[in-house]
Amino acid sequence: MRSASDSPGSDAAVPAGPPHAGAEGSSEWPTNDPRRNYLLASLPDADWQRLRPWLEPIALRAGQVLYESGSLLSHGYFPISAIVSLQYVTESGASAQIAVVGKEGIVGIPIFMGGGSTPSRAVVQTAGAALRISGPALRETFANSAPLMKQLLRYTQALIAQMAQVAVCNRHHSLDQQLCRWLLLSLDRHVGDELVVTQEQIAHMLGVRREGVTEAALALQRAGLIRYRRGHIVVLDRPGLERRSCECYAVVKAEYDRLLPHTDTP
Repeated sequence: MRSASDSPGSDAAVPAGPPHAGAEGSSEWPTNDPRRNYLLASLPDADWQRLRPWLEPIALRAGQVLYESGSLLSHGYFPISAIVSLQYVTESGASAQIAVVGKEGIVGIPIFMGGGSTPSRAVVQTAGAALRISGPALRETFANSAPLMKQLLRYTQALIAQMAQVAVCNRHHSLDQQLCRWLLLSLDRHVGDELVVTQEQIAHMLGVRREGVTEAALALQRAGLIRYRRGHIVVLDRPGLERRSCECYAVVKAEYDRLLPHTDTP
């Protein structure tokens, strides 16, 4: 049974012992090395060992909502193989992706930044493994681990840069270029060259009509850059995709490379 401090919205002290896996979690560490998450891999061993008991292995499902706009965040998530889409939802119900988070980062920065909630929502874009930590435990370790605090603050800066560049891209660049940028950012957080995603899902994340995504995807396919069929996109020519993209992808990648550690090459 989870302790009271693990309940949503609780500001109680960190529990005296490590958490137990919930119904959708697992008591075993995922097959993937948990320190394939770049932030966790950057920690000195002593800080990692103090943090590890509070990390709960969990399998995230595609389409799963980790938190809604305006809700009090109860947990943070360190993705390992999962990819999470941060989206802004308007009063009318329309939405658009404002950032994407994968093995380079963490979902739930309002927890340690002090806000507690955010106007965005977090939805799992690609199913996979993650490590979950309760809000009280994340705040406690953030306050008492200088290396973790440094990396989380640097990641927050990189995430803000991504959000700003996505806003510029959505306003000033063609849908063809936006799709290239979206594909490249997703690939950097994914293993392999194939993404499982429908055109409708891409349209939802880019905040555009599905017909526009269909036209842009067909153009990329005709150019020999991707192969698309039945909800699967295979990137055939990544350098070509980078050349076709606007500068937004390169700007975001350069900022992440400058600020954050890397344990492998995307």
